[in-house]
Amino acid sequence: MNVELDHPYYDARKAPETLRVLKAAPHYSDEEKKSVKARIRELLTQQNAVLVAHYYTEADLQELAEETGGYVSDSLDMARFGHDHPATTLVVAGVRFMGETAKILTPEKRVLMPTLEAECSLDLGCPAGPFSEFCDEHPDRVVVVYANTSSAVKARADYVVTSSIAVKLIQHLHRQGKKILWAPDKHLGHYIQQVTGADMLLWNASCVVHDEFKFRGLGKLIQEHPDAAVLVHPESPEEVIELADAVGSTTQLIEAAHQLPNKTLIVATDKGIFYKMQQGIPNKTLIPAPTGGAGGTCRMCAHCPWMAMNGLHNLLEVLETGKNEIHVEEAIRIKALKSTQRMLDFANSLKIPAVGQTDSLD
Repeated sequence: MNVELDHPYYDARKAPETLRVLKAAPHYSDEEKKSVKARIRELLTQQNAVLVAHYYTEADLQELAEETGGYVSDSLDMARFGHDHPATTLVVAGVRFMGETAKILTPEKRVLMPTLEAECSLDLGCPAGPFSEFCDEHPDRVVVVYANTSSAVKARADYVVTSSIAVKLIQHLHRQGKKILWAPDKHLGHYIQQVTGADMLLWNASCVVHDEFKFRGLGKLIQEHPDAAVLVHPESPEEVIELADAVGSTTQLIEAAHQLPNKTLIVATDKGIFYKMQQGIPNKTLIPAPTGGAGGTCRMCAHCPWMAMNGLHNLLEVLETGKNEIHVEEAIRIKALKSTQRMLDFANSLKIPAVGQTDSLD
């Protein structure tokens, strides 16, 4: 694996701990929750707004999005849904780069988020300034960035990709004799490199959630459940991917969960996905892959702390106040749109969705 940087720009130890984030959020009784959700529905209607939620957010938000005519998916598909939806306000439950992606594709709409504190370690681990310098040092390489990046990083790229289409795009570029500069996720980049054989120079960053999945713990869990299938997102470390029966993006893992005959599934991705994954397979058992080592300790516990910052309480607040609006500088937006559009055009040329069944990504 060719990783240029000796150390990552983001220290995972600085990330908030998921359990602490969840404990700090308000806890509603059933009646209180019912009242809050009713008020949110009312405000969505009044403001001609639609709620789009990522697979990794809390089940309450995913459920509410579906109940109100919104959408649950991956970040780019959320943005594309928002672009096509007649609502004039998009409320994006997820992390900051997802709100930015929505604004890149739909500049004329108001884009709100329940919180602007919800970051992503991949985004934080790939600051635009150093990344641009890195690109300048390797002008002979095509710059391909994962969707989990800021608008400024997307603006510096030749292509934006999703985890579902990344392999096909890199294969396409490899056949043309192109050398690749990939960012930010080193694990996903290495997986693509192994599959395609492409010449790839990898940025050094990783997802704090997927990076916690451990080979030994997963191996032990497989021994305890010998009939289980193992589903792994390619943001996970190589040794974890090697234990997988299915490797893919969030949408692809959901599809695999439905298609595999196994009644028990061990899932190595954010367990927020369980809400959508369980739909249609209520009789299957989903088990989160172990994190944090043999002692069972963990910081993320298979759930992104920044995703956990999204809740009914701050969704209601943002609709009542109109705060947390996303803005992207127009010059950056135009450049970021070009790299994103190249991916969409490539997907259309293959006559496949950009990221899975109905277009989605991670």
